[in-house]
Amino acid sequence: MVRLGFADPERAVELVTGTPLGLWDVATNSPVDDDAAMIVSALARAADPDLALSALSGLVDTELGRQVRHDLARNALFRSRLLYTLGASVALGEHLIRRPQAVAGLLEDRFDVAAAEERLAAAVGADVLDPVTGTSGCAAAVGDYDAVNALRDAYRDELVRVAARDLAGELALEQVAEALADLAGYVLRAGLAVARRELPAAAASCRLAVIAMGKTGGRELNYVSDVDVVFVAEPLDADQPVEAALTSATKLAAAMMRICGQAAWEVDANLRPEGASGALVRTLASHEAYYRRWASTWEFQALLKARPIAGDLDLGEAYLAVISPMVWSAAERADFVTDVRAMRRRVVDHIPAAVIDRELKLGPGGLRDVEFALQLLQLVHGRADEALRVRATLPALAALRDGGFVGRDDALSLADAYRFLRTAEHRVQLVRLRRTHLVPDDEAALSRLARAMGFRPDSRGDAAAVWHSEWALHAREVRRLHEKLFYRPLLEAVARVPSEGMRLSPDEARRRLEALGYADPAGALRHLQALTAGLSRRAAIQRTLLPVILSDLASAPDPDAGLLAYRQVSDALGDTPWFLRLLRDEGAVATRLARILGTSRYVAHMLVRAPEALQMLADDAQLVPRRRTEIETTMLTAARRQEDPAAAAHVIRALRRVELLRVAFSQLVGLLDDSAVRIALTELADATLGASLASARAGLAAELDVAELGFDFALIAMGRLGGQELGYGSDADVLFVFRPRGPGSASGGADHAKQAGQLAERLRRMLATPSTDPPLVLDADLRPEGRNGALVRSLDSYAEYYARWSSVWEAQALLRARFCAGDPDLGERFIELIDPLRYPVGGLAPADVIEIRRIKGRVDAERLPRGADPHTHTKLGRGGLSDVEWTAQLLQLRHAAEVAGLRTPSTLPALWAAAEAGLLAAEDAAALEAAWRLASRARDAIMLVRDKAEDQLPTQGLTLVAIGRVLGYPPDPEPGHIVDDYRRATRRARRVVESIFYEPD
Repeated sequence: MVRLGFADPERAVELVTGTPLGLWDVATNSPVDDDAAMIVSALARAADPDLALSALSGLVDTELGRQVRHDLARNALFRSRLLYTLGASVALGEHLIRRPQAVAGLLEDRFDVAAAEERLAAAVGADVLDPVTGTSGCAAAVGDYDAVNALRDAYRDELVRVAARDLAGELALEQVAEALADLAGYVLRAGLAVARRELPAAAASCRLAVIAMGKTGGRELNYVSDVDVVFVAEPLDADQPVEAALTSATKLAAAMMRICGQAAWEVDANLRPEGASGALVRTLASHEAYYRRWASTWEFQALLKARPIAGDLDLGEAYLAVISPMVWSAAERADFVTDVRAMRRRVVDHIPAAVIDRELKLGPGGLRDVEFALQLLQLVHGRADEALRVRATLPALAALRDGGFVGRDDALSLADAYRFLRTAEHRVQLVRLRRTHLVPDDEAALSRLARAMGFRPDSRGDAAAVWHSEWALHAREVRRLHEKLFYRPLLEAVARVPSEGMRLSPDEARRRLEALGYADPAGALRHLQALTAGLSRRAAIQRTLLPVILSDLASAPDPDAGLLAYRQVSDALGDTPWFLRLLRDEGAVATRLARILGTSRYVAHMLVRAPEALQMLADDAQLVPRRRTEIETTMLTAARRQEDPAAAAHVIRALRRVELLRVAFSQLVGLLDDSAVRIALTELADATLGASLASARAGLAAELDVAELGFDFALIAMGRLGGQELGYGSDADVLFVFRPRGPGSASGGADHAKQAGQLAERLRRMLATPSTDPPLVLDADLRPEGRNGALVRSLDSYAEYYARWSSVWEAQALLRARFCAGDPDLGERFIELIDPLRYPVGGLAPADVIEIRRIKGRVDAERLPRGADPHTHTKLGRGGLSDVEWTAQLLQLRHAAEVAGLRTPSTLPALWAAAEAGLLAAEDAAALEAAWRLASRARDAIMLVRDKAEDQLPTQGLTLVAIGRVLGYPPDPEPGHIVDDYRRATRRARRVVESIFYEPD
């Protein structure tokens, strides 16, 4: 028994030697005769020998057991059919033991599923051959069972007929799927006949057509699946009220769904117009009106498989005549790509993480991948080629192959993978006749699945191991499906070399690019032609890479801009050997690059100037932002190698460009959160200022022909730079301060002031000279007297000004002051100078509080750009950055002298220090933080997407979708969700601002 594959040999011995089987002679330890030997051998070949033996013992113990035992010995086909069924399905074995008369169906030589219709009709005592009335005859007796129980038993009998021949290898997958779909149709007709008998008045007052959808419509049904349908109804007579007919038809449809659900499987009508919330039954005109005005693309994709299956078949054909033209023009819809992407996303999003690796249907490389890609090809090309307008998956694949849309080898490989996956799905469903698509995770069940599919142990391991390796192979093939079938023909359409596969015409290629979401398909084709032209190795590698690139670009918000940028990067690197090799060998790099280029113009613009930076995408460790000291050292070393000051400035900006790309890459691939981005950008700016100042100082000294300038110089960071809250588009707000050195420095003060001014101007030019790099604009408008004041002041001059003339707004601005570059001692002295001013002992005078509120009111009223929406302006809008920062700064000015935690240049630490001191409720601090973070992130996202520093969050369009992607929303989010989330956060923050900032004294 062990040698034959029985897992429980003791139980197996007990069953084969005892009654009622008596297959084994204990005395001789051998089968009792040759017939018994053949039965035991067949049991050993079953998917689960123990299960088959146990069920067989139960079946032979019934009133028909003697006949079953006789037929097993005499009929090889019957033996295989019965024992393989018993070894593969617990549910069907139990059914046969309960209804042994169903075994007779396994003795029939001819398999004719059409005969099942009469058997099902006889079981429920109805004539289902009249498609309109279905009640013209009720001659058969129902017997002791009611109609539903009779239909359930008859349906299971028919399942046994199909499954037995399937498991015995007599039917191909396509035949099994067609038989199951036809059987479903017969059950629907029988159920409708029973419903009409229950509701004779309703049956006599309407025409009702049942339209099969999904796998039932495509005649490719599983053993256990919902049966998707749509109902169409019309009055029986032309003068009959439509409302009355719809009421009757709805009652009939609901009764049919209930009867079939109790007897066989759930009837799912949720693919109807408006889904579960829509009317169950509609007239033909109502269906037409809905699909013309309101239907989404996914609904037309579902209608690819629609066919009349029960009820009034003429009405069903009329329905198809109306709907089909709309199905085959769906790819021309403006929202085609958006809807297709949404469908793809929903498939993946609904898979629980715990089972995604066991999914035969929905997981990567699963059945849905095959079906979805082929349907997409049908929708795109079926407009012009009617041969592609077929319902079932394998016939569709054959039509696409014959039409030249899929290569013959690819079609063969794909069909093999699809048959394997569908067969596996059938086998796991047969065990207990439950709807499942999961590969079992216990060894015994997995071994049963493998054996049920004909796998046996070999040198690679047991049957389950062999099956698993085969599954992995097919899944890999399917995973290549999308790029192989949908993208690669585009390259062959523009290539100038012979191709073995299909070749799209330029018009077909343009249509396919349109379907993928390219707004300028002609331009995209030109890019493809330029990238793949010729016989060079570079062109050959591009032809291999571009399917992946195109696939990922199609999922990005702006495929056209992404493809242009990819071409520019490719052209910039020319024949650089590592570039294409990196993309080819590091799959993650190609995917990351495409998605980044299709999302961020900011990155695309810089990457064209620094294409070597994309090597960082191959290693997450390379995407970690570098610290200030490391960056500054690298910049200084590179700058000192340059003899020309302009060259030194150029090399510093080039290194800054690479570091900006590092930060942007990290953010766009999800490795950096918003806080880390702000710190990284601030440290990069500090390093750039430090290196640039050192270079500018050396250059000025050389120009003046002195060994060293006679004064110390420091940059004081202000604003977002001072708060270490820098964004991609932020200017660098600074103050310039100098201090003469050594004895007699006072007499040389005028010269030093002039030279310090020259140094500051030189520094500003170095960083802001127009170029293709993002500038770092040094903004000194927060200096004493603003734009009218001296650009550079000495430390003593600052002290005198602040002692005599300083206004409260200057104290407020100095809250964010921080030494960032130059002489550390001078920077420290400056901070010591301003601390009493910005952290005043005793807080603010009432007049100063009033002045701050007045200035804030003026800012709100005058500085918001004309036409800007105050609800979505990230800086000056209600609840935006300015609101939150001014509130934090007012608390600092009033209480920082007493609360040490408030003495910080950064906004969020100040807010939470206020909360810890009881100056602000924790929930209010959280509301302000949420709004400030979201506004900062949105501002950065706008810069990344548009390569333009803007504060206005768009409320619709492609830009908003791209911004949502940067913010972490799913692909193609509902644009309203992004705006709603932003307005909700800022609305809550504004309420806090009004209660804190404008709090009565």
